[in-house]
Amino acid sequence: MQNTHIRHWICLLISLPIFCFAQVPEVVFIPSADGTLIKAHVLHPVGMPITQPRPIVVALHGCGGLYATVGVTQGKLNPRHSGMAQLIADTGYSIVFPDSFTPRGETSLCSQKFDLRQIKQSHRSDDVDGVLRWLASQNWADTAKIALLGWSHGGTTVLTSTDMNRQNVISREVQPSVAIAFYPGCSDALRSNYRPQVPLVMMLAELDDWTPPGPCIALAKQTGAELYVYPESYHDFDNPVGGVRIRNDVANGVIPGGGVHVGRNPQTGPQAWEQVLTTLRNKWQ
Repeated sequence: MQNTHIRHWICLLISLPIFCFAQVPEVVFIPSADGTLIKAHVLHPVGMPITQPRPIVVALHGCGGLYATVGVTQGKLNPRHSGMAQLIADTGYSIVFPDSFTPRGETSLCSQKFDLRQIKQSHRSDDVDGVLRWLASQNWADTAKIALLGWSHGGTTVLTSTDMNRQNVISREVQPSVAIAFYPGCSDALRSNYRPQVPLVMMLAELDDWTPPGPCIALAKQTGAELYVYPESYHDFDNPVGGVRIRNDVANGVIPGGGVHVGRNPQTGPQAWEQVLTTLRNKWQ
């Protein structure tokens, strides 16, 4: 599996995701803990019997949602999600992407101020609870080996969904065994004395001016979480396509109204994806 992530990145850079990944994720509908019927996309390892239990990654999208918004892949998993899905499936794990937004009438929260957002972290944590409950009924799911993986807004959901201060977290019958968060927002967790229920790994961008690394570094010191800070990298640095750009529509950056930098770092992005696989292998070997 070594360097599989690099091959995926090269394919995405020189071609289109629809041609890079022939597998089409299965679409399922899962009741969230709040009663919302959410759509989820599931990808399994090729050639593995569907009744053979395997580890699962529950992958949580950021504030921009799951889907590509332009081009021939519009409405399908965007390049980062489709790339990670294939990477995880090629490693022998299954991956589930719950869509927390479109069932609730939203496609993106990125340009919305925090206090105006109708979809809260509690909704997304309810979705995680619903997916974990659903996995318990799937004969292919090894429920002792479930990882939560999230980006940005979804990375914050990873924190919310593993906080032992929350009753719904400690009362679940099925629990994750590891949590990985790319550039989450850590300020609320730091203020609320977050206590991780499972081993936590955070992947941060040194130059992030959207969800800055400082609070997460402090949170790691407070909790003993494993931490990787990738140099010369901005928010969204593991995106396998595009380049660094400024988003002036984002209202919640370090400088409100000043825009934020987002985009791919071709060196550190693949390193972070390799670290995801290393973390999972070390946890599940």
